[in-house]
Amino acid sequence: MSHVRSRDTKPELVIRRLLRKNGIRNYRVTSSLPGKPDMVFGRAKVAVFIDGCYWHMCPLHFKEPGTRKKFWMAKIQRNVIRDRIVTDALQSAGWHVMRFWEHDVRESPDGVVNLLMAELRQH
Repeated sequence: MSHVRSRDTKPELVIRRLLRKNGIRNYRVTSSLPGKPDMVFGRAKVAVFIDGCYWHMCPLHFKEPGTRKKFWMAKIQRNVIRDRIVTDALQSAGWHVMRFWEHDVRESPDGVVNLLMAELRQH
């Protein structure tokens, strides 16, 4: 567990690199917002999360753990519940929450960035 990164993961770095390439630098990577979003665009009130397929139970790629199944499934279920609570709390506070799966970034990083840039233009 100590080797599992909570920030600056490969998918996050890919998106941040593409955002910089497109001239978007007005985001923070550290925040005191609930759930600690991966990127925060303060003026636009957009919080971005890039969720790992395993840790957040992706409907397409999640595979149940092979060992200590009861322990790990309980932990992952808590993550999913916490994600919903955090999203609701941020939306109630007037934030727009964007959640992307790790596989979305892997398969189409430009698509993720385009969606993000379109959202920022609206706000």
